[in-house]
Amino acid sequence: QVRLVESGGGLVQAGGSLRLSCVASGITYTVQYMSWYRQAPGKQRELVSTITRYGGTNYGDSVNGRFTISRDSAKNTVYLQMNSLKPEDTTVYLCNMGGIYKDNWGQGTQVTVSS
Repeated sequence: QVRLVESGGGLVQAGGSLRLSCVASGITYTVQYMSWYRQAPGKQRELVSTITRYGGTNYGDSVNGRFTISRDSAKNTVYLQMNSLKPEDTTVYLCNMGGIYKDNWGQGTQVTVSS
C-alpha cells in the first residue's frame, strides 16, 4: 500500500524559511511527477510546484522565486524549500506523487506564517 508522509511544517515568522519533506513508501510504479499542493479551508487546492521524472520544474505564480522543489528519486522523496515566507502562505501543504494511471496523496502538513 502506498503511503506518503509529509514533515517539516510548523510556525515561522514572516520572512523566514521552512523545508518540507515528503517520503513515499510502498510505491511499485515509476513515479512520473512529484508535486506540492496547498489548500486553505473553503478554497480550491492550489498547485505550488511540480518536479517531473526528468527534472523539469514549474511553480505557481504566488511562490515563484521564493520556493524551490527538489527530489531524491532513489528514495522517493520530494522536498520543498520555502523562503521569504508570507502570512498568505499559511495553510496545509500536501504532497502528491503519481505515474501512469497512478496518483497518491499525503495527509498534509500545516504551515503557519505569523506577521
